[in-house]
Amino acid sequence: MSVRISVDLFVSWSHYIVFQLSFIHSLQSSFESAAKRFVEKDLDVSVAGRSFMITGASSGIGKAVATAIAKRGGTIHMVCRNKDKAEEARAEIVKETGNKEIYIHILDFTETRKVWEFAEAFKKKFRSLNVLINNAGSMLTQREVNTEGLEKNFACNTLAPYILTKSLVPLLEKSGDPRVIMVSSGIMLVKKLRIGDLQSQRGRFDGTMVYAQHKRQLVVMTEQLAKAHANIHFSVMHPGWVDTPAAAEAMPDFYQSMKNKLRTPEQGADTVVWLAVSEASAAKPSGRFFQDRKMIPTHLPLAWTHSSLEQKERFMTLLEELAKASQPH
Repeated sequence: MSVRISVDLFVSWSHYIVFQLSFIHSLQSSFESAAKRFVEKDLDVSVAGRSFMITGASSGIGKAVATAIAKRGGTIHMVCRNKDKAEEARAEIVKETGNKEIYIHILDFTETRKVWEFAEAFKKKFRSLNVLINNAGSMLTQREVNTEGLEKNFACNTLAPYILTKSLVPLLEKSGDPRVIMVSSGIMLVKKLRIGDLQSQRGRFDGTMVYAQHKRQLVVMTEQLAKAHANIHFSVMHPGWVDTPAAAEAMPDFYQSMKNKLRTPEQGADTVVWLAVSEASAAKPSGRFFQDRKMIPTHLPLAWTHSSLEQKERFMTLLEELAKASQPH
C-alpha cells in the first residue's frame, strides 16, 4: 500500500526532507547487520600494479577509499579541489599504509572546461588507468553558475563525472580489467529523472533536492554508459548515510536527527572498495546499483520515479551536447 504524506503536515520544507531521508534510512539495514554476510576473502587481495583515480579523495568516503586501496598496493591518483587538504590527506595515507605511489591532482569540478583539460592531460601523461571512482560531489544551497553558465552543482555532480568518464574511456579500455564506479546516494530514491530543467532555473532552488536529482542522474548515466561500453565494468552505489563534514554542513537538520546512526567514512567506503578491487564484484552485471556489496533496486516499491528508455536516452544526448559545448578545441 502506498502512503502519501502531505508537506502541510510539516512546519517547514527542511523537516519534510528530514522525514524523507529518515524514511529511506528505516528501510535499510545497519552496516553491522549487512557485514555479517560479507565474504572476507573478497577484499583479501593485492592490487599492486593497478592504478585508481579517486575524485574528492581528500576527506570522507574518498579518503577512506584511497586509504583502503593504498593498503592493498594500488597506485592512487587523488583528484581534489583544495591543494592543502589534499597534501595533508596524502601524508596521512602514506603514513598509515606505507604506500608512496599516491599522486595529487588539483581540479575544481565545477569548472567544466578544466575537467576536459585535466582528463586530456592525464591521458597524455599516464599509460594506464584501471579504475575510475567518481566520488566528488557538491551541495551548494544557493544557485550559482560557472564560467560556462552551468549551475555549479550540476557541473560537479553530473557533468564532470560524464566528461571524466567519456574522456578516459580509451585509457580504461586499454588497461586490464577496467572499472568505473559512481558514488550516488539513497536520496535519489525520492526523485524521478528530470531532463527539462538540468540547470535548476525553475521554481524555488533547494540544494538538497537538486543534489538528489543529480544522484538519480548518476544512476541513469551508469546504466546507459554500461550499454555503450561493454568492455568496461560500470557500477553505481549508495554508501549509506555517512558521518562526514560535508553531510553536517549540507544537511544540518538531517545530520542532527540521525548523527548517532550514521556510518563511519570507512563503512561508507566499503562497497566502493569492494567494487573497485574484488573479483566477486566484477562478476556482477554491469550498470547496476549497489549497497552493502549487493545489487539493490533503483526505485522504492510502487514509486513514481521510473523513466522511459526514451527519456534516459534523451538525457544522455543532452549531456553529450553540454559536454561538447565546453570542450577545448
